[in-house]
Amino acid sequence: MRNGLSKDLIARVLGGAPKYTLEELEAKFPPRQLKEGAFVTRFAPSPTGFMHIGNLYGALIDYKLAQQSGGVFMLRIEDTDTKREVSGVVEVVKNAMANFGFKYNNDEKYGPYYQSKRKDIYHSVAAYLLEKGLAYPCFLKAEEMDEIRKKQTSAGFATGIYGEWARDRNLTDDEIIAHLDNGEVPSIRLYSNGNPENRIYCKDSVRGSISFPENNEDLVLIKSNDGLPTYHFAHLVDDHFMRTTHVVRGEEWLPSLPLHYQLFRTMGWTPPLYIHTSTLDKIDSETGKQRKMSKRKDPECNVDFFLQEGWPTESVIEYLGNILASGYEDAKMKGAVKNYWEYEMKPKKIPMSGALFDMKKLEWWAKEYIATMSVPDLVKSVVDWAGVYGNDDNKKQVENIDYLTSILSIERDNPKRIRKDFITWQQTLKEIAPFFDFLFTPNREYEYNIDALREFLAGFNESDDKDSWWQKIVYTAEKLGLKPGEVAMNLRVAMLGRTNTPDLYSVMQVLGGKRVRDRISMII
Repeated sequence: MRNGLSKDLIARVLGGAPKYTLEELEAKFPPRQLKEGAFVTRFAPSPTGFMHIGNLYGALIDYKLAQQSGGVFMLRIEDTDTKREVSGVVEVVKNAMANFGFKYNNDEKYGPYYQSKRKDIYHSVAAYLLEKGLAYPCFLKAEEMDEIRKKQTSAGFATGIYGEWARDRNLTDDEIIAHLDNGEVPSIRLYSNGNPENRIYCKDSVRGSISFPENNEDLVLIKSNDGLPTYHFAHLVDDHFMRTTHVVRGEEWLPSLPLHYQLFRTMGWTPPLYIHTSTLDKIDSETGKQRKMSKRKDPECNVDFFLQEGWPTESVIEYLGNILASGYEDAKMKGAVKNYWEYEMKPKKIPMSGALFDMKKLEWWAKEYIATMSVPDLVKSVVDWAGVYGNDDNKKQVENIDYLTSILSIERDNPKRIRKDFITWQQTLKEIAPFFDFLFTPNREYEYNIDALREFLAGFNESDDKDSWWQKIVYTAEKLGLKPGEVAMNLRVAMLGRTNTPDLYSVMQVLGGKRVRDRISMII
């Protein structure tokens, strides 16, 4: 530990006197009054790119842990990387949260929830560290740090600012003042007393106790270019004063765990419990091997993909929940729970190795989910999707709600034999496209029995009930020496251009007498 700086010098180093003392911050952000065992979690994306499916995976853990414990789930925007920030990403994140059913509780008492608006808080904590000699102003320039890295690499040392390489860690007050008088703006670095030969023991709620070498690097806490904190320092300050109990993040952050423990211990604060999730993997279509999902190769990496394609967001949650909570699918199939929100997720059962994301398995969850929907809900979902993401044809398909409803009602009146061919809202509209004259193309490649079509058409009456309708098919078949199924297949292809359709009688009832006659006439 070095000698601390005076309040006047701290004010010069930070570009102004700190707004709060540490005691004032503790009073401003008091411990939350929640029941014992309640989790306080946060989803904390950085607005530097699209929302990754891995982000949604982690957010689901955050939300579920808070939801099932009667706790608090927050949305915190970590926007301190101003160089990489992408315009509009925050709205994308909020839209995804709303669409996937995540309700966050950003109590103003613990805000603001944009890190860029919490500068006074970070500077106040940095002032405490400077006063106690636990941090120091560093005036190293980028080119000087590049030169240090070159020398370290050449000598076979670990790169970074530490020990003898930390040139400014013991500057005198006069030397600091001289740099400031010269117009130089410092970064604020941690004064690390860690020794890599020692081990620090950290706890992960999934992996248990883990040991790492102590951190000896004097990492930047406050950046010189904009006065904003680095991820590490903001993480420390925000999770303490927002009273976060559990931090969910990807396993790529595991190497940072000893540093974060060190920071909490330096402040005398209790660290939250950490849950480091595994990567989401998939089977590579070319190699057949399991690999990490790629932003470049896999469109489903982008959460917006599921919204644009019209995947039922509930089915995506159900599928991710099944990956996270072993036993969920079995519990649901047995009727023990209705959905993932009713199933208790246990942190210790979260996968520690690459969890496999399988689009075919997601299709199954989507089919199962849509099969449970009421017709009005199904119609509303399709209409809503078409209004936001659909093309001109999709929008035209949903103009006549009564006709759309009749189409989507086919084979949905028997819960034991309900159709399961709808996967996404986009695919649903594609599946029912032949019902619309402007999208229907007669199948002229099929080898029709023209006599069968003519004979059936001669006796067709749209008012016939199903038994009478079927008897006319049987009569036509007997008259022409065919099987009833052959006559039905001719009608099936004539009606929708396909050999595989829902219940043919229902199809013809929905099409109506005029369309039935017109479509048979197109063939004969």
